[in-house]
This record gives sequence, C-alpha cells and structure tokens, in this order.
Amino acid sequence: MLNTIKTLTAVRAISGREKAVSDKLLKLIAPHVDNVRSDAMGSLIAFKKGTGKDGERKSRMLCAHMDEIGFLVTFIDDNGYLRIAPIGGINFVAATYSLVEFANGTKGILVPESGTAPADLRAEKFYIDIGAKDKKEAEKKVKIGDYCAVEGRVERLAGKRIAGRPLDDRIGCAMLIKIAEALKEAPCEDDVYFVFSVQEEVGIRGARTAAYGIDPDSALCFDITGTGDAIGSKPMACSVGGGAAIKIKDASVICDVEITEQLISLAKEKGIKYQCEILLHGGTDTASIQASRAGVRAGAISVPTRYIHSGFEMLDLNDVQAGISLTLAWLGAK
Repeated sequence: MLNTIKTLTAVRAISGREKAVSDKLLKLIAPHVDNVRSDAMGSLIAFKKGTGKDGERKSRMLCAHMDEIGFLVTFIDDNGYLRIAPIGGINFVAATYSLVEFANGTKGILVPESGTAPADLRAEKFYIDIGAKDKKEAEKKVKIGDYCAVEGRVERLAGKRIAGRPLDDRIGCAMLIKIAEALKEAPCEDDVYFVFSVQEEVGIRGARTAAYGIDPDSALCFDITGTGDAIGSKPMACSVGGGAAIKIKDASVICDVEITEQLISLAKEKGIKYQCEILLHGGTDTASIQASRAGVRAGAISVPTRYIHSGFEMLDLNDVQAGISLTLAWLGAK
C-alpha cells in the first residue's frame, strides 16, 4: 500500500491537469479489471464485470478524486517573479515558503510579499521565485497559464501513520486500486465501476458527469475527512486511528440512510473498526454523484486526516485498511 501511495503522490495533477496521475492509475488498475476508459472530462473509469447472471447484476460505483489543489501563473514581472491564482482551497499560511513544482520539472518557492502580516496572507500577496534573474529568463521556464503545486512526498511516522501530500485524495485512489486487486481474487456478483474523478477540488465536477454516464444503482465515495483530535481542534467525533469513517453527512450531502446503516452493520458484524463522520464544513464527490440523473443512492467512507490542505497531511494506514475491508464486505466479495 505504501509504495502505491508514494507512486501516486509523486505526480503533480492539479485540477484540470490530471493526465499524469491518470496515466499512473491506468497502469496500476488495468491488470485487475475488464476494461478502462476516460470520459470527455478526463475522469478515468475502470469496469469489472460481476459474476451474477445477466439481468440480475446491479451496478456499483466506487469513486475517488485524483486532482489536487495548486496554483496557476497569471503574470510574470520584469524581475522574473511569477504571480499566481489559487486552484482549489489553498491554506496560504501553511503554504508559505513551500517548494512548488511545475509539470516540466521547474521548481520555485512560494513567497509572500515582504512585511505581509499573517492575517493578510492571501493569493494577491504571493509570488513564486524560480530563481530567474529577469522576465526573459523566467519565460524560458514558465509561461502564463502554467500550473504548479507544492512538491509531493510521503514519510512514514510512528507505527502505521504517514504524513505527506497530496494524501487528499491519492489515498482514496490507492484504496480503489487495492479493492480492485482484491476483487480479482475474490469477485462479487455485481458489476463494479472504479472512477478516478477530475476537478473535485474546484467544484466536485468530474464525478457528476461520470455518474451520469454510468447511471449506477448505488455508489460509495472515498476521500479524507477532518478530525477532532489535534490540539485546539473543534469538537468532532472522528480521530486518526479510530477506524474507517462512515459518512452520515457533510456540508454538501446527507448520505443514503440504507447504505449508511448497511456499512455500520457490516463493520459490527465483521469486527471492522469504524467511526461515524459528520463534517460541518466542506464536502466531497458524494454530493455530485447523489444528484446525478434522477438520483443515485450514495454513501461515503472517509479516512480521518490531520492538517488537511497543508504540506504534510497525516493519517493512519490502519484506518485505510479498515475502509478497504468494509468496502469489500459491502460489495459482497467472496
């Protein structure tokens, strides 16, 4: 699992520019499914046929977004400094003085204007210094419209805990890969669609079009969620190491009651460690899947994560494995 996570986090794939990680995911999942395709928006969709009889099989959709937050170059000044706009929800306090990386390998430092107070750290106060001596030299490396993101990496901490970025949501993508691997050895009766969606960070867009095309009978979304166990955190029932988080609701969705109850019942029956998630702010692809076509019965399994949208998000691999085991139980894998 850790090697898969490292492979996926090493690739930059900012919202709208996800092809590099899509190519990696294609290679990883193709040996375990019947076919793989990309839709018009760029979401990667893998299909595994179930063992049930024709006309009796249901269609299940499993979805994790493959995009990450980042920056877009809007202007290059005479001194070679790059002005930027955010792509997705950027925590500029956490991003200050981070090393950023462009698709062509160019690197630079995300820097606030000198003298900027912490309360004033916002996009218009930042620039990227790639070390260019002037505009002409900078334009040999970077052009207007280029995307970049904070450099990705993953480090192992105590026990089964890891830290790095973008665990949001390459961890969900890694979970789908491991579920596909398991279904190859222990298939389920229903058809399963594995969706790696685009543009979640800028408005949960790709999952909606993917769900519209698939028209599944039910769906599960995989993403990270906040916790209440860090110093100074607002009260929240989820904690790192507390098990797979079964989403009840977030700011954008109320999950299907039957699916939520099924997941809780299966976790108890199988002895899978779990906790219930109620996220007061933020949302995931679950909402866009649920509202697709005439509606889809949708639930979600989250991985509790500290320091979301920072340079070092942190989670516990035991929670990840619990989510994988719970999903296989929900699918009825033999």
